[in-house]
Amino acid sequence: MSTPATIASNPRVGFVSLGCPKALVDSERILTQLKVEGYDIVQTYDDADVVVVNTCGFIDSAVAESLDAIGEAMAENGKVIVTGCLGKREDVIRQAHPGVLSISGPQDYASVMGAVHSALPPKHDPFIDLVPRRAMDDDIGVKLTPHHYAYLKISEGCNHRCSFCIIPSMRGDLVSRPVDDVLREAERLVRGGVRELLVISQDTSAYGVDVRYAEREWRGRAYQTRMKALCEGLSELGVWTRLHYVYPYPHVDDIIPLMAERNAEGTPKLLPYLDIPFQHASPRVLKLMKRPGAVDKTLERIQRWRAICPDITIRSTFIVGFPGETEAEFEELLDFLDEAQLDRVGAFAYSPVEGARANDLPDPVDEDVKQERLARFMQRQADISTAKLEAKVGSVQRCIVDAIDGELAIARSMADAPEIDGLVQVQDGRDAGLQPGEFVDVRIMGSDEHDLYGEVDYNA
Repeated sequence: MSTPATIASNPRVGFVSLGCPKALVDSERILTQLKVEGYDIVQTYDDADVVVVNTCGFIDSAVAESLDAIGEAMAENGKVIVTGCLGKREDVIRQAHPGVLSISGPQDYASVMGAVHSALPPKHDPFIDLVPRRAMDDDIGVKLTPHHYAYLKISEGCNHRCSFCIIPSMRGDLVSRPVDDVLREAERLVRGGVRELLVISQDTSAYGVDVRYAEREWRGRAYQTRMKALCEGLSELGVWTRLHYVYPYPHVDDIIPLMAERNAEGTPKLLPYLDIPFQHASPRVLKLMKRPGAVDKTLERIQRWRAICPDITIRSTFIVGFPGETEAEFEELLDFLDEAQLDRVGAFAYSPVEGARANDLPDPVDEDVKQERLARFMQRQADISTAKLEAKVGSVQRCIVDAIDGELAIARSMADAPEIDGLVQVQDGRDAGLQPGEFVDVRIMGSDEHDLYGEVDYNA
């Protein structure tokens, strides 16, 4: 049945979300508020009355991508509201696109909604406007991830001043969410069907330091606003909980025993997975980066973690070609890879970021040398990854299904975070009737340097 012409359609907003998972959570919150206020979210520029672009501005390539996205929205629609990290550099945006309607920084939800209201007032409905709208906290809101996993942002900002990073200038100092708020959100997500929680922040290890680890109550028990207490609470929900962006403070050691424990259903209380950006292995380079530089202690800790929890997966990221990095210091990094035998690794050639103090350091590395070192680094890690995955052939891995593709089920093991790690291709996934969000035991039949291949194990 068609809508009577006398009844106006809802105002329509197009949305472009760029950047990291933390920005994605910001997008989800804005989209949820838009839906609460009666706006329709549309998929094309032609259908939109106004377009919101949530930008990234961390490195030069991200700035370029954000400016391109704003330009495309301007060309295709003409009414554009800009928010996100690049919004902290309004002059850069105005110079490229002077006609944008509004510019705001990250987490500035009020400014975004104010700009939307100005450009596109919400529809007035005299029959329902006097009925209180349901608060955002009453459900899980709009999600941009698949139904079965969700990012759980526990804080904003960062207190560190790494010389290569400008995040604090964009997102400010650390502001931790109260632990009971986080746990209630996690509970709602699980109640709504989420099977995997991905804990994110700029510095997950520092959670609560700004509020002096204040205690709050959840489910009749007091919890400190602290990483370990948060993990203990999340472990009560019976789903996969994965930690990202964990700065290597000493108290990280305290959560490893929780990764070795299982609940009554055999699920790890906390996924044995740590995403720790070590960044480098040369003490001098780490000092220039303003990062922890006790590499020998780092290797000792990794050994202790594996002794306590043999199944632990350690993922990390590194920067090669940092200003002043010598060939000998790069070799130290390769030696660290050989000793640490990390499971998942990403690397980047150093790229100057406007406003980062590292740009002023002497002895920049030639671009050709940076790329050559990056290639050597990735090849060394590829050899390590290939051997580690090959060692899993013949084992049975608990996996979560992300998608069905032809005859295959595309899944992930406990060792694999979505979109950044490897996959497990279940060859008989369709025949087995698997569905996205379902857990399945997979017998591993083969591997390559990134992914595993297997079949459903009906005997596990």
